Amino acid sequence: MTEKISTDVLIIGAGAAGLMTAIQAASRKRKVIILESSSKLCEKIRISGGGRCNFTNLNASSENYISQNPHFSKTALNSYTQHDFIKLVEKHHIKFHEKKLGQLFCDDSSQRIIDMLLHEAAYNNVKIISQIKTETVQRLENQNFIIKAEVQGRRKLEIECESLVMATGGLSIPKIGASDFGYRIAKQFNLDIIEPKAALVPLMSLLAQRNLYKELSGVSIDSLVTAKTNILNTRKPSSINFRENILFTHRGLSGPAILQISSYINDGESISINLIPEYKDFLSDIKKHSKDKNYAKKNLNNILKSLLNKVSNNFIDSLAESYSCKLAKPLGEYPHSFFEELHFKLSDWKFTSLISEGFDKAEVTRGGVNTNELSNKSMATKKIPNLFFVGELVDVTGWLGGYNFQWAWSSGFLSGQNC
Repeated sequence: MTEKISTDVLIIGAGAAGLMTAIQAASRKRKVIILESSSKLCEKIRISGGGRCNFTNLNASSENYISQNPHFSKTALNSYTQHDFIKLVEKHHIKFHEKKLGQLFCDDSSQRIIDMLLHEAAYNNVKIISQIKTETVQRLENQNFIIKAEVQGRRKLEIECESLVMATGGLSIPKIGASDFGYRIAKQFNLDIIEPKAALVPLMSLLAQRNLYKELSGVSIDSLVTAKTNILNTRKPSSINFRENILFTHRGLSGPAILQISSYINDGESISINLIPEYKDFLSDIKKHSKDKNYAKKNLNNILKSLLNKVSNNFIDSLAESYSCKLAKPLGEYPHSFFEELHFKLSDWKFTSLISEGFDKAEVTRGGVNTNELSNKSMATKKIPNLFFVGELVDVTGWLGGYNFQWAWSSGFLSGQNC
């Protein structure tokens, strides 16, 4: 037997954007129900930031997001800012700190943010049904929606709602429940979708066939990573760069700067890494030392370790091994052409034919529902009244560092004020 329910607003997905939508809609005295397929709520919040949840960024603005329409996010981000979310965190007496570059983390566990959202939802009488499989979504002649679902494989529900909000997230981290359900519903209603791709993800390279990554695995270095990108909606490829640490892994490259640049390139493309971004005079200094009798008899690897004090000794040794560089000879025995080659390797190291490690390792999904299909003032679809898409489902992808959570809060707030 099927149980029939009616509500003002039905939200599919109890993640960051779904819960924020629910809280805002229910605070307007709208009757709200959330359907969540998992038995655990907010898993992406729980695992984020190493378990401390990087819940927003002090510097969040539309400049920190990738989209086919770079202006689309402005209304949402201005309607509910990072400072608005910080006030909510402070209201619940959650202690937090800035780690770096405006990134805000809980002092304690990510669970504090989850508890805060669930408390706000309960206070506003939001009903959450978990472990539920949504089977079909239909539009009625009266413009309402009918959702048929099954709870824990036993209890069948048929829910009619005035407004339907899709907050099912993207394809990243399938092990915690990511699926393509939101995209399927978008296609059902003939909405255009920008192809979803893995973003904020480690990269692999054909160079892995050599001993490079084996020798350098575990080495982390402050670097400037640069790439040419075609995804910024400009006529010509433009250059994008990030200055943070990179991390060599046994399969390729990771670390903050690599994750950032990964959102801007496609499989098969290349990046350049400057391992000495602050050392502008490296080449002239090493040439000068080669003529100095106090340095000329010293081994090159030892001089490099002294000159490049911000590059780890481990890296210098590993670089020599991985590239069969003979760095153990006295400095004065090298021709200047060798120094030029070494400088080039350190300041413009090319990594070609890069491939992302895919959605399993990606923090977010790039692409999604085309923003041309949505109102930037409400997150509602233009074709189908009272159908909303929010959060990671939409073609708005933030940088690493709390930006994607801020988009969830902001887009959820906007939809919750209008659904």
